[in-house]
Amino acid sequence: MDNKLLLKKVAKLESLYDQLQSEMKYIDSLLVEVGFEEGLKTLKEAAIELIENKRKTDENKDN
Repeated sequence: MDNKLLLKKVAKLESLYDQLQSEMKYIDSLLVEVGFEEGLKTLKEAAIELIENKRKTDENKDN
């Protein structure tokens, strides 16, 4: 691949990265606004807790 094509691909990836980073910041701020104290971090913790509780409930139903 020539350098020009590589530079074009790098520029496209940098642009996508910037867009994703902006979107993540926006989602994080929305989550804080609706009550997740630390945004995405708190949402992930809540999701993991829900999954673990569901697994435990499912295991108890099977026994």
